[in-house]
Amino acid sequence: MNTLRLKIDPFQRDAPAAVEALDRAAAILRAGGLVALPTETVYGLGANALDRAAVERIFAAKRRPSWDPVIVHVAPLGPADSMLLNLVEEIPARARRLIDAFWPGPLTLLLPRTRAVPDAVTAGRPLVGVRMPAHPVALALIRRAGVPVAAPSANLFGHTSPTTASHVLDDLDGRIDAILDAGPTPRGVESTVLDPSSSPMVIYRPGAVTVEQIQSIAGPVELVHCAAEAHQVPPQTLPSPGTSQRHYAPQARLILVSAPIEFLGDQLAETALHFPGERVGVMLPAGVNAPRSLLAGCDIYPWGQWTDPDTMARELYAGLRALDAAGCTAIVCPVPPGEGIAAAIRDRLRKAAQPESGPGP
Repeated sequence: MNTLRLKIDPFQRDAPAAVEALDRAAAILRAGGLVALPTETVYGLGANALDRAAVERIFAAKRRPSWDPVIVHVAPLGPADSMLLNLVEEIPARARRLIDAFWPGPLTLLLPRTRAVPDAVTAGRPLVGVRMPAHPVALALIRRAGVPVAAPSANLFGHTSPTTASHVLDDLDGRIDAILDAGPTPRGVESTVLDPSSSPMVIYRPGAVTVEQIQSIAGPVELVHCAAEAHQVPPQTLPSPGTSQRHYAPQARLILVSAPIEFLGDQLAETALHFPGERVGVMLPAGVNAPRSLLAGCDIYPWGQWTDPDTMARELYAGLRALDAAGCTAIVCPVPPGEGIAAAIRDRLRKAAQPESGPGP
């Protein structure tokens, strides 16, 4: 299969070349094909969510196990909520408040599914994860296709998520029909996944919409740890996307370092010395003062600014992929403290640093 790379300027979507790219991608989706598309979080691998065979092609292309559900993306189309209401039985009051506050945006809601949603989308569970992406190209594509789009991250299962079209092609070139290349994604980490029906509400995956923001709109919420246990063969179906035990992982071993800021640089440098004979990469934010003499010979990725977690989130996956591409066999990375988007970064790093074991990736 030849993967089409359809370039599009998100700010010139009415230009003839952009319209042609969107029309080609929409036609592929309607025909049951796979299209990687930009969202505000990461690139997703899209298929018609109502076409069971098309959704199963996502799992085959990504080598994703069937027990891991995927998120469905919607756009405004025709009467209010018409696309969404074809997917879900009801929208609870709390969910409606959250939709009004954060859609389009990086918030996925777990809601009771209709019979129109194939089991492959939800891993057979009664709730479907839905969201409306904020990226203008994603919304334009969904509108043109006229179907909801199932779209997990556009990478091989368990690997580092893609934030550029080149990242997608590194993993999936020749395995998918097309990619809409709209440049780097602006957020860099996946959406928050929330079950609004329980009390308190439950966040299964932290993301760019934070605990504090959700509480201010809809009341109490808690963050839960829910992962497939390594010894389960096969694992039970997961309640939410992004909750498998090992995920987002680079090819290199990822070593995490936590310390107060005044000691963090020294800890990073000392940790990097523990891998003699290996090529070591270091994710090094500005503001973390590591002794350069001890980092001589390491590959350094300038990971944003320590006091700016939004930039660190945007650059996280790009940095891990860059150090992989440099041939690093070990990557040393500091763990940012704090709440909000920093909690999402910690979630991704801890899953990425899990050792490979059992049936998981």
